[in-house]
Amino acid sequence: MAYFTPEEIQQAKRMDLLTYLQTYEPNQLVKVSNDTYCTKDHDSLKISNGKWHWFSRNTGGRSALDYLVKVRGLSFLEAMETIHGKPMPRTIPAPARKQEPKALLLPERNGNADRVIQYLKGRGIHDVVIRYCLENHLLFESREYHSAVFLGYDKGGAARYGSVRGTVGGYKGELSGSDKHYSFSVPGNSETVHVFESAIDALSYATLELFEGRNWHEDHLLSLAGVYITKRENVVPVALSRYLEDHPEVRVLRLHLDNDAIGRGAAAGIVEGLRDQYAIFDEPPVVGKDVNDQLQMRVGLKCKEEYSR
Repeated sequence: MAYFTPEEIQQAKRMDLLTYLQTYEPNQLVKVSNDTYCTKDHDSLKISNGKWHWFSRNTGGRSALDYLVKVRGLSFLEAMETIHGKPMPRTIPAPARKQEPKALLLPERNGNADRVIQYLKGRGIHDVVIRYCLENHLLFESREYHSAVFLGYDKGGAARYGSVRGTVGGYKGELSGSDKHYSFSVPGNSETVHVFESAIDALSYATLELFEGRNWHEDHLLSLAGVYITKRENVVPVALSRYLEDHPEVRVLRLHLDNDAIGRGAAAGIVEGLRDQYAIFDEPPVVGKDVNDQLQMRVGLKCKEEYSR
């Protein structure tokens, strides 16, 4: 039976999974985003910030040793033999220091939200939905430019993301220090999350639900803070990945992304990347480019002829 000294065991435990795969099995790595990877064998196993989590089995860890035992099914001794049977890197990196979250630079709040309320009502969004967001600190009006600022929070309740919409003109942007992992959302109490490209679309859907007499904030509402074209076919936006990680009760995804090439491609990527783990329904707007177009037609702010194809 193989014997390993305490020093050898500690050395193996210090090797994180990303280093192990990059060194010995680079063909297994698939890059999902700038700082997140999965593996070819397990696309639900995500590697990020020195840790890994296998979402389909709800297990995770930090080290390559954990991975070999929990994912590959090796015994502890077999995992040790696998790691020490290979030429060890000259230096095993020390455990990664926990990165401090970027500081979100919030603009000064205006004394009231009158312009934001007027702007959102002009987009067809109901006063009940607007007031809910204001009262729950999901939305405020900036003092200098009177812009609408939509906030996203981490699991601990800290604001980590801010989407900015100008109430005059077409300005769209993000607050400095924004982390897209924590985009705007209205958390619910069900197993369903509705997914949108923007906060405006999420609130538009909420308004449509309100018109139908339904509890519009029973389900989770999540904005992805925009989507983009990618060459890969199974890309899951980081905002959705983090939301699903933070809300393990979610089992159903309903996608309401835009009726354009980017939106349709992003929806297909989500379906491909998560279809083995969730029930997913692709439900784009029935008319117009996005959900807000659909709402504006419903309330008479736009005409159906504008969307004739």
